[in-house]
Amino acid sequence: MATKVTEASDSLAIYKAKRDFARTAEPAGASKATTGNGFVVQKHAASRLHYDFRLELDGVLLSWAVTRGPSANPDDKRLAVRTEDHPLDYARFEGTIPKGAYGGGTVMLWDNGTWESIAGKDPRQTLPEGHLHFVLHGRRMQGEWILFRLKPRGKEKGENWLLRKVSDEFAGGSDDLVGGFLTSVDSERTMDEIAAGKAVVKKAVAAAKNAKAGGAKPKKSAKGGTLPPFQPVQLAALVDHVPPGDRWLHELKYDGYRTLLAVGGGEGRAYTRSGLDWSDRFAGLVADAAGLDVESALIDGEAVVMLPDGRTSFQSLQAALKSNPGAIDYFAFDLLELNGEDLTQLPLTERKEKLAALIGAGQGHLRYSDHIIGRGEELFTRFCGAGLEGVISKRVDGRYIGARSGGWVKTKCIRRQEFVVVGWLPSDKQRGFRSLLLGVNEDGKLRFAGKVGTGFNGDEIERLMGLMAPLEQDKPTVEAPRAAVRGAHWITPKLVAEVAFIEFTDEGVLRHSSYLGLREDKKPEAVVLEVAGPAAEAEHSGVKISNRERVIFPEGSLSKGQLADYYETVAPIMLPWAGSRPISLVRCPQGRDKKCFFQKHDAGSFGDDVKHVAIREKDGHDEPYLFVDTPAGLLTCVQMGTIEFHGWGARIEDVEKADRLVFDLDPDEGLAFEDVKASAFQLRDVLGGMGLVTFPMVTGGKGVHVIAPLTPTAEWPQVKDFAQRFAAALAQAEPDRYTAALAKAKRTGRIFIDYLRNQRGATAVMPYSARSRPFAPVAVPVTWEELRDLDSPARWHIGDGAEMVKRAASKDLANWGRADQVLPDL
Repeated sequence: MATKVTEASDSLAIYKAKRDFARTAEPAGASKATTGNGFVVQKHAASRLHYDFRLELDGVLLSWAVTRGPSANPDDKRLAVRTEDHPLDYARFEGTIPKGAYGGGTVMLWDNGTWESIAGKDPRQTLPEGHLHFVLHGRRMQGEWILFRLKPRGKEKGENWLLRKVSDEFAGGSDDLVGGFLTSVDSERTMDEIAAGKAVVKKAVAAAKNAKAGGAKPKKSAKGGTLPPFQPVQLAALVDHVPPGDRWLHELKYDGYRTLLAVGGGEGRAYTRSGLDWSDRFAGLVADAAGLDVESALIDGEAVVMLPDGRTSFQSLQAALKSNPGAIDYFAFDLLELNGEDLTQLPLTERKEKLAALIGAGQGHLRYSDHIIGRGEELFTRFCGAGLEGVISKRVDGRYIGARSGGWVKTKCIRRQEFVVVGWLPSDKQRGFRSLLLGVNEDGKLRFAGKVGTGFNGDEIERLMGLMAPLEQDKPTVEAPRAAVRGAHWITPKLVAEVAFIEFTDEGVLRHSSYLGLREDKKPEAVVLEVAGPAAEAEHSGVKISNRERVIFPEGSLSKGQLADYYETVAPIMLPWAGSRPISLVRCPQGRDKKCFFQKHDAGSFGDDVKHVAIREKDGHDEPYLFVDTPAGLLTCVQMGTIEFHGWGARIEDVEKADRLVFDLDPDEGLAFEDVKASAFQLRDVLGGMGLVTFPMVTGGKGVHVIAPLTPTAEWPQVKDFAQRFAAALAQAEPDRYTAALAKAKRTGRIFIDYLRNQRGATAVMPYSARSRPFAPVAVPVTWEELRDLDSPARWHIGDGAEMVKRAASKDLANWGRADQVLPDL
């Protein structure tokens, strides 16, 4: 053993000679006699950003500098330059090395754990031969890996190696590791927070403590995965009857809150259908989900309260949220991700099989939502007879599409939907109200929809009065027959109520209505009238495209029909991004080389498939902004001459809160695309240092969008301020390369960092949108690895629709544009 100590001490001579320990806080490197098997990876922002990969062997840390960081993609071979051995103490080092000192810069403890060599591959023999074959048990790097040495070229003195992932269950995309993990496994700080010396205020999870180099091997359990981010949910179209045949499976339509449960790394989240974090309200469900025997999962289902007769009750759920959260159950009906694997491209029946195995007989308050295949009409009759809400029907072979798709349809036993509360009629008694006045968005403004005067108890009347009184206003909220609203108290339309009813009168007013409760997960702007369509047409856009042969792209003689076919093909992958958000259309009815114009409002000429959301302008009046949420909506816009789709950075559920940051890199004429790409990577690294995961999209025009998805919590003034100050700081730091000035004259030879996409009312081109440019290019999400090798931002065009769908389902792009993060301080 003494020999090993001496050898370790000798191997650290270079390490010690390179450092002045009076200046640096790095450990001086006491030798230790050990046969431990720890490993550590440290993210190191020195003269160039790299990742130091270190394996413990014979009392020291063998070290390699991996210039672009480890990749989970077995096709990638990452350059790893062998550096001096480091002492074991270094496995716990995180901080800043002084500028001018060797390796000066910020060091983050990015990953750690244990390693073991493959059987029959003794590292003491294979290392001198130039290869190491091993398995990692880390917080982030896991599974089988290989390091092998390259033959030296010319007068090279150092050792260049390659690090490669072996194909196994832990393999993934090129950007999954370095692009998805931006904080320390020990302190949970970002690179910027470490550089600024921010105190460690967060507690590292127990698994991280157990995974330090030389520590115990971490258990592969529910605590070992990564928390999946929110994804847009699939929505059901209302139809007039249950679709027949064995292509459909049928489930009970629950009367509760649609909820996504995300678990991973020992943590959990509960998201509403619009992405709001309701983990505190559903804390019991989150705890049950976190206890599942799984590394990570993203589950779709409904939070409900069960009545003794087996029915679910929205009113009871409302009461439970206030006073008895332990009464809330959860029926899981779909599984989007399992142990890091995207399942959305699998047939529904396969997803449900995995879900049933995961939930089993139940986990606390979690239940599996069963189904039958075929016999839907019979099930609907039985459900309606039992007083249940209705049936959800789903294509058995359908993929999960985060939008309203004909692959899911709903048939209701009782008519019910959300309405905006626009006022109240006072009670004959001293306090309270006689009925609520209701409205619904139609053609961009609120229309009077009648009133509801039953379904309230005394406590609910008192609660509603407390909410409505501060919103009271003198001006009528809607136009209504005077006799129907005599004595009305009007309010600012901020509240949404769920109401059951028998029918509408010819005047569009409710008959025999009953109040069910307030909907806190929906915003007034998103409340539109649901109209049942024919079940037979639900799966198809059903939009007839006229003048299909009309050439709208002279270059290549590309026609309106070809453009429509492209949008029909990509609708399932485009709608999760472009759907249910205010949009502006670029319409070119006579072709892209003729007169084109933007359109964001509509007076009703688009028909029912293109919808409206009322958004209040600065002067206080409402305007009808366009949005689509179905393939028919997309195709209707194309029929009306639309080529491009641009969208707000917020969804219609809450237009005041941003769900993404977009930085558009717009180069001056003459700048090469290589300059734009280099700038995109710089923005990725700077934003990454602040803890923001970003994704690139080539625009089909001149530049690249660097996109940071956000959990919608920050409002527009805060988002705009962050984006403006970020762009200004970058332009100030490198004035010869960047400008944040809008004026064309100030862009000469530089790249304009267009931060103006990040303000209320601004739009950016949507993923998969065609562009009104020669040869019909399209805006395409790409990985950072792909961007590195692209030679044009207009690589794909409308003839590549099938490739777009295939790409979107690939492992590298399955989680593109998704991250659980909020706007950082700047």
